[in-house]
Amino acid sequence: MTDNSPRAQTGAPLRLGTRRSKLAMAQSGLVADAVSEVTGRAVELVEVTTYGDTSKEHLAQIGGTGVFVAALREALLRGEVDFAVHSLKDLPTAQPEGLVLAAVPRREDPRDVLVARDGLTFEQLPSGARIGTGSPRRMAQLNAYARSHGLDIETVPIRGNVDTRIGFVRSGELDAVVLAAAGLSRLGRTGEVTDFLPVDTVLPAPGQGALAIECAATSADLAAALAELDDPHTRVAVTAERSLLAALEAGCSAPVGA
Repeated sequence: MTDNSPRAQTGAPLRLGTRRSKLAMAQSGLVADAVSEVTGRAVELVEVTTYGDTSKEHLAQIGGTGVFVAALREALLRGEVDFAVHSLKDLPTAQPEGLVLAAVPRREDPRDVLVARDGLTFEQLPSGARIGTGSPRRMAQLNAYARSHGLDIETVPIRGNVDTRIGFVRSGELDAVVLAAAGLSRLGRTGEVTDFLPVDTVLPAPGQGALAIECAATSADLAAALAELDDPHTRVAVTAERSLLAALEAGCSAPVGA
């Protein structure tokens, strides 16, 4: 079906739904620029607050799957935004009726990274080092790797944006935090990384480093335009990784890497 809405006919700015965090806004800004180049239309960011942004509970407690996505998808289905950008690792594996995954742009570095005090690498951390992360997957793998190498660490569950998490290290509350390389890259903050964790140390989350662009299934012309941003190699890779999640019926709160 062709999108014959009044907005499409008048060439009004496309409305991009995004979470409010600094990282989400940076990611969405990159996509907005690319969409403007492809469509020749202006793109305005529409900030949407999700349950995952407002809840103070740890992800494992609130279920993880979809908590950063549901509000954006509801805004799409209500017609309040024309398309939305998600971190692909946050997406539930089941595609909802009425929406289409129009594009998966080229993936950033999928690895996890360490931001530690005094420029320390993971293996240089002192005995009893406290490492913060909100991910059960990271906790499980960091503890397993530490045990296998005779390292003594304590993983500490944390929430918050990038500034908050790195702030725990700057204040001395934690010795290090583990974050996604892609997020720091998109924020222009890779200079703060003290160690890139190889995938045989910490296997990334399925889809980590990739973005997902969704729109309404009825917006055929927009979906076709957004598809210009799709990277087939990235889509094949993340589809394979997410098929593991689907087979295991595991959400993003499960300690699964792929």
